[in-house]
Amino acid sequence: MKLKFKQRIAIKYYQAKFKTISILSKKKAAQSLFTFFCTPYSGKPKRKAPLIFKKAKPLNIIYNNLKMNGWHWQPLHSNNKKVLVLHGFDSCTYKSEAIITKLIDEGFEVFAFDALGHGISEGKTLNARLYSECIDVINKKFGEMYALVGHSIGGLAASLAVENYIPNLQKLVLIAPATETTRAIDNFFILSKMPIHLKEEMKNVITEMSGGKDPAYFSVNRVMEIIKTDTLWIHDKKDFICPIEDVLPIEQKQLSHIKFYFTNRLGHNLIYRSNDVLEKIVSFLK
Repeated sequence: MKLKFKQRIAIKYYQAKFKTISILSKKKAAQSLFTFFCTPYSGKPKRKAPLIFKKAKPLNIIYNNLKMNGWHWQPLHSNNKKVLVLHGFDSCTYKSEAIITKLIDEGFEVFAFDALGHGISEGKTLNARLYSECIDVINKKFGEMYALVGHSIGGLAASLAVENYIPNLQKLVLIAPATETTRAIDNFFILSKMPIHLKEEMKNVITEMSGGKDPAYFSVNRVMEIIKTDTLWIHDKKDFICPIEDVLPIEQKQLSHIKFYFTNRLGHNLIYRSNDVLEKIVSFLK
């Protein structure tokens, strides 16, 4: 991923900031660094709502005293199946226009929310645990979902939600999920060139904040060996953000409840807009 000029300048500022804080306290530096890790790097750019969003019913939930805004679409001819669509990190629901439109056309009742710290929702940061807890609130408030469809961190959060809150979910669709949090941390330090001596300290901060669960716990692969939910896992062989190398160990175990569909050269962000991928998802959900 190529960083924009403003992002490069910001990173240089934070490199110096965390290095200075670490002289006084490595733990405080790691805590601040984790907040930075969980902060969308593009901020909340104003985007024009696609036409389909003007046809939706606005929704919201409150979690941790923050409002998470969303939308609800009723199809013309409903199949009585509710689907929750979950976007990725540094993204927003507007970018899920293609999959939302496809699901509505096929008779699904669709729900979608901007995650905390993203789009038109409140907050400044997001992590997989928090996202999964919000999924639980949405599922309870708006009726049990038939399926979750999650891209990137939305896929990781969806898998955690199935494990911890929605064990009876019928279908799970993972689109280029953030497979291993340990990989995300490694990539973060490589890309941002943050003080490497803070990596283990940041992992300790995550473990402490998660009640003893270390970063390896936040793993789609780990969850997939526990749950039995019928799952479609879609991943591109050229995904450099969530690399295919992380997917192969679980794919090779040939677990009966997971169907894999690998694409080529769609990368991480074109994959959920591909017509072939959309057809695969609808076929699986039907």
